[in-house]
Amino acid sequence: MSGLRMTGRLRSLALVLAAGAFMVGGLSSTAAYASESAPLSAEPQLGIQFNPDGTGQCEGRTGEQWATSPNWTEAIRFDTDNRPGGCQLAFGVTDPDGTLAGSSISYQLTRSAGGVGQCGDNLGVNPVPMLPIPVFGTPVRIDTDSQPGWCNLTFAVTGRIVLDVQLYADGEAGQCSDASPVTHSAFVGSPVTVKIDTDGRSGGCQFLLRLRHF
Repeated sequence: MSGLRMTGRLRSLALVLAAGAFMVGGLSSTAAYASESAPLSAEPQLGIQFNPDGTGQCEGRTGEQWATSPNWTEAIRFDTDNRPGGCQLAFGVTDPDGTLAGSSISYQLTRSAGGVGQCGDNLGVNPVPMLPIPVFGTPVRIDTDSQPGWCNLTFAVTGRIVLDVQLYADGEAGQCSDASPVTHSAFVGSPVTVKIDTDGRSGGCQFLLRLRHF
């Protein structure tokens, strides 16, 4: 057997140790979790974890996905309304060669002024893990309905990276930031905020991301 091949037990141990080292740097034990599903690549990869905790409100590419820079992720779809449940959403970046050293991405979910019960867990600023292995950050919960207000999702970056964001409607335009695909780019000193206000109106919001570095 080749000396370069790691057994499943050793690989699992390496994942646990690396994730633990990141958590010591500021992320609690409940704020990140490791995955072995990202494909191997020398280029950085942007990951989205998107899971429903209800029925029919979270569609498109659910589960876990990874897009190699500078490719777009596959679209996920928000359609939360008055039905029970919402959408759990988290992000991660794999950086096997340290290409993004000195850079960072954060995401923050906030309620709009006057919003009542529209957004779920872990409101506040959450760092996106950037590790040689695939690890996701703290999940936030999207759960908008017909109550007043909506959720704002803000991305901020530092370093030599750009995060491109699209959130657009596939039904009534007032439920999302844009009526059609428009790219908003977050870079140093210029965060991007998108509006999610899906409710009983027709349609939902398509959401995609792309990571670029220079």
